[in-house]
Amino acid sequence: MDADALSHVLGAVDLRVGVARRTTVTAGDLLPIPAGAITLVYIAQGSVHGHPPLGDGCRLDVDPDSRRIVLDPQIRRDLLVAGDAFLTLGGTPFALEAEDDASLMVVDLEFADAASPLPALLPPFLTVTGFDALEPAAAALAENMGLVDPGACPVRQGDPVICRMMATTVLLSVIRAWVANGCAPAGWPSLSNDPFLDRVVDAIREEPGRDWTVERLAGIGAMSRSTFAERFRAAVGRSPVDYVTEVRIDAAKRMLDAGRSVSEVSRELGYASDEGFSRAFRRRTGMTPSSWRLANRAPVPA
Repeated sequence: MDADALSHVLGAVDLRVGVARRTTVTAGDLLPIPAGAITLVYIAQGSVHGHPPLGDGCRLDVDPDSRRIVLDPQIRRDLLVAGDAFLTLGGTPFALEAEDDASLMVVDLEFADAASPLPALLPPFLTVTGFDALEPAAAALAENMGLVDPGACPVRQGDPVICRMMATTVLLSVIRAWVANGCAPAGWPSLSNDPFLDRVVDAIREEPGRDWTVERLAGIGAMSRSTFAERFRAAVGRSPVDYVTEVRIDAAKRMLDAGRSVSEVSRELGYASDEGFSRAFRRRTGMTPSSWRLANRAPVPA
């Protein structure tokens, strides 16, 4: 694994939401994990298995005394025990069943960048066994960040920001453990396992305001227009034009949050007019750029 590539991927992770809660599950009971949501689970106590089963995958067996890691890609990992971590991208409904009484830290995650390539780089389910031995500091953070009864504890100033930062740290540590110890597939972190398409994606993200046409992007990928459009949609899951728009709107959100004016953002992202930018922004977010900035303005401390 290229250390620079891993650092690049981890450095690009930006969570908009990272809310943790501590959940206890009695032996035989199910904890539903809804589809359509990215969820990180750390097993603090007890053991659980998945419904449907987690299936085959990369398992890390760690000897805490010698810190020797044994990688076995063939072992089924339906059972997760205290110290293991589990991430699901929410592609399908899922549930965890407690083998015995279990205490779980559950974090609901949402990426700030809707066009983030990270979900496409990860498998539907990502498990790191022995996470507490591989990443003891992050595991200690995970074990203590979820409130047992959130309703009994009033929200303090800054809690959402601090929770998001803590969740980001745990998430990055889970991904690092998964990658650094040999669980990532060959060629990771290529978005498409196609260096020509990866070159196109990098170009869009580096210069979102450039006048990107399908012809120009196909040229960067050294393909014909029709071949490029077909391969891009198959690998990335959307058309090149849609991807360019998503990257631009996510860049616009960050710029607006930083206090940039609508006109500045519009010009820098290559829109012909403020009106055209506002229409594109509203189609993607349901809000005008000005409304977005007001809604996401950080509260002033009392």
